[in-house]
Amino acid sequence: MSGLWDLFIYSALVQNMPLTLFLGLCTFLALSKKTESALGLGIAITGVMGVTVPLNQLLYTYVLAPGAWAWAGMPELDLSYLDLIAFIGVIAATVQLLEMLLDRFFPAIYAAFGVFLPLLTVQCAILAGSLFMVERSYTLAESAVYGLGGGAGFALAVTMLSAVRSRLSYADLPAGLRGLGITFILAGLMSLGFSSFAQMAASQ
Repeated sequence: MSGLWDLFIYSALVQNMPLTLFLGLCTFLALSKKTESALGLGIAITGVMGVTVPLNQLLYTYVLAPGAWAWAGMPELDLSYLDLIAFIGVIAATVQLLEMLLDRFFPAIYAAFGVFLPLLTVQCAILAGSLFMVERSYTLAESAVYGLGGGAGFALAVTMLSAVRSRLSYADLPAGLRGLGITFILAGLMSLGFSSFAQMAASQ
């Protein structure tokens, strides 16, 4: 159990998707203006990654991986070159389901996402979770923990950034720093903070 907990912390803090690996920055910056939309984005990404990474692990292990079809008398069949298309298909179906649920039960969050909700289908942080899973040969349990940890790390980062941006909206900033200017500076400073987790992990 401690190994899975370590993996969760590792995926959430040490390899934080937007602040350490610099993945998913489009929605990270665009939807961090308000805390409500940022929190909703974080929950959505956590849910999508928590579902798609283990689903894609099953898909890769039993359908796409070399030798996965040995049970059918075709041990030489290798469909791993289809992993990118297959993973995006699973992610697209999950996002579509999430979109319908939000539209039905949480219309305010659905409206806040706007065009960015369908774009979660090609959100690089979500796809990267499945690709890292294959590269690191995670088991099903490890894939589920890694997906949840990666999503939780994204949620933590975007919520922190939105909280600071909300506070700075009342500050008298120079004209050149208003908007995305100060946002990039904040993201850079937060990235430096999160990089310390990587240094701590490397020293152990």
